[in-house]
Amino acid sequence: MTKLDSPSAHHATATAYWTVGPEKGELLREDLPAPGPGEALVRTLFSGISKGTELVVHHARVPECVAAEMAAPNQEGSFPSPVKFGYLSVGVVEDGPAEWRGKTVFCLYPHQDRYVVAVEKLTVVPDDVPARRAVLTGTAETAINGIWEAGPRLGDRVAVIGAGLVGGMVAKLLASFPLGRLQLVDVDPAKRSFAKALGVDFSRPDDALPDCDIVIHCSASEAGLERALQLAGDDGDVIEMSWYADRKVTVPLGEDFHARRLSIRASQVGVVARARRHRRTNADRLQLAVSLLSDPAFDAFLTGSSTFAELPDVVQQLSDGVLDALCHVIEYPGTESAPTEATR
Repeated sequence: MTKLDSPSAHHATATAYWTVGPEKGELLREDLPAPGPGEALVRTLFSGISKGTELVVHHARVPECVAAEMAAPNQEGSFPSPVKFGYLSVGVVEDGPAEWRGKTVFCLYPHQDRYVVAVEKLTVVPDDVPARRAVLTGTAETAINGIWEAGPRLGDRVAVIGAGLVGGMVAKLLASFPLGRLQLVDVDPAKRSFAKALGVDFSRPDDALPDCDIVIHCSASEAGLERALQLAGDDGDVIEMSWYADRKVTVPLGEDFHARRLSIRASQVGVVARARRHRRTNADRLQLAVSLLSDPAFDAFLTGSSTFAELPDVVQQLSDGVLDALCHVIEYPGTESAPTEATR
């Protein structure tokens, strides 16, 4: 890879975002190989920033003991840096097998304007899902995995703690279930309008209803996990979807957890949830995820956009708290010609 302003001797190049040090990202140019058998050349239209995980990488806080497990599917480099990391990318196949050319696809690929990848790693975006919205496919996949892990039943009382990107997506998908009760819980009262857009009841933590069959925790906070244990009913389940990276978290196991026989189970999207692992592949899960995004209500998750050239500054603004976002969309050159529902 080379600096963006350095010429490349190779006739085909791509530009990608790399984390090159703690709190430092750059756009770097690299050689782009021609696609081989079973591979496709994809021109990126949009990518999304998954703020929670990508800021962990930005701050060089991935624990060394799980660095291999937490690597993104098409990551290059290694933690802490230099590393090319990201996994919410939508583009158009420009070259490769004839049956793939011209298709709009989602890929778990880092922020890069053009890339070559095996077609088996691509997920076709349905005609009724706009390319911009399709960047949420990876987030929907994460939410599906958490719901499969939780296994909600008819009439269940469920609370989702943390109205961020993942928590909101879990709540949105659960809203179609025949539950007895569903609440999206967050400390920020401004999240009430977001919950309303998703068609989900909102509550502040102190007002949330107890005796839940399932509590899904997504706030990545110690206080949120403590409240999850309080809201779970006797013998209830807490599904932990937060990633704390290198932070130490204190859990009050001497209170509700032990006395009321609660269970805490982790959900992590790297592998299909145990309840479906023998009957669903990662590709099946991704195809399900993108198929669910035809509902325009999912646009509530897309809270801003910037050009690809602005990406290093955008990541730093997210890190500094200057920019607030659920999923911030990165637009690539040529997106004005992106296929729409009417043309695909």
